[in-house]
Amino acid sequence: MKYSLPPLKIRNLTLKYPLIQGGMGVGISWNRLAGAVAHTGAAGTVSTVGTGYWNTGNVRLINGRPLKPVNFQSSKNLTLIIKDAIKRSKGNGSVGVNILCAVTDYERQVKDSIKAGAQYIISGAGLPLRLPEYAENADVALIPIVSSPRVVDLICKRWKRSGRIPDAIVLEGPKSGGHQGYTYEQCFQQEYQLEVMTPPVLKSCKAWGNIPLIVAGGIWDYKDIEMYMDMGVAGVQIATRFIGTEECDASPIFKQVILNSKQKDIKLLKSPVGYPARAIATTPLIQRVVAGFRPKIPCISNCVTPCDHGKESNKVGYCIADSLGDAWNGVVESGLFFTGSNGYRINKLQTVEELIEKLMGIREDTDTWEEDPESDEMVVGLRENNMAAVASASS
Repeated sequence: MKYSLPPLKIRNLTLKYPLIQGGMGVGISWNRLAGAVAHTGAAGTVSTVGTGYWNTGNVRLINGRPLKPVNFQSSKNLTLIIKDAIKRSKGNGSVGVNILCAVTDYERQVKDSIKAGAQYIISGAGLPLRLPEYAENADVALIPIVSSPRVVDLICKRWKRSGRIPDAIVLEGPKSGGHQGYTYEQCFQQEYQLEVMTPPVLKSCKAWGNIPLIVAGGIWDYKDIEMYMDMGVAGVQIATRFIGTEECDASPIFKQVILNSKQKDIKLLKSPVGYPARAIATTPLIQRVVAGFRPKIPCISNCVTPCDHGKESNKVGYCIADSLGDAWNGVVESGLFFTGSNGYRINKLQTVEELIEKLMGIREDTDTWEEDPESDEMVVGLRENNMAAVASASS
């Protein structure tokens, strides 16, 4: 095979490969994965979520949980993670961060990331309308995640007041892992699928000054990348497939949960964050939630503002911070295991270099998996709020 994809240029960054590794928290993409990806010449993304779990010796804990946002979103740990990822890159590629708009102390995380040396900031799970304000005059690429042309226009109009427009834009389709930028119903409707949304969002990006468009959500291999590049996008973002790498920061147990998963196991869930979230739905935690088990959940970390100090966690039946932290630590009984819709395709571990060479068409991609023709992904029936979505998905 012969590599023929162009480099990716964003602001003052020129990447050998038009590939951004997507941010995955808690702890799935930290220093080891981001550094290894950047070392190849691509963009390695550190997730800023839950950095208190990275080294609990640097934070204050209660019952093994980082106490309050200052510890859950640890400035010291985030700085060390970013700096180590940059060291591992050995001067290649680029190291940046993914920051959820929904997190408590969003502004502090932006400033911490810039101070630590992040070269780009990708931000979604809400509208990052104040990101340029928080970044001030720092020479860092600012990249919002969008779900439609309307969101592109909204962000660009707001950012222009601060004297900036996005340095690139990520369009994330509804097949990605974790939280979605769409309603439950939209995730299953054809008009919201990535291949359909790409042309109109690309048109909006061009209207605002040829902003580079990065597409994400369900992209699996070189053929997928080539198809979107032919549409005119500047690059792609891939997250889930990097869980199946040796350098991924996830625990061996986390990786094994993904390796063992079947197509029918991956579904959308209701999240305390307020967005649909895609994860492995056959784990003990989610099975208890589906059965109606609702223990009283104390809010220790206060991780995201939409949860309102644990009110939404108690409605849904689990704490997003605690459950993702347990997954990173390999506690299957209480862990929440995020994955994209193609996570079941991962059936072996490989190095980051091997995977990127396959994605870029340099190395033959012989990875195989079993499709389940009977599988029809739906929303897990987490009581009344999901029933309409289940009915829509089944119709």
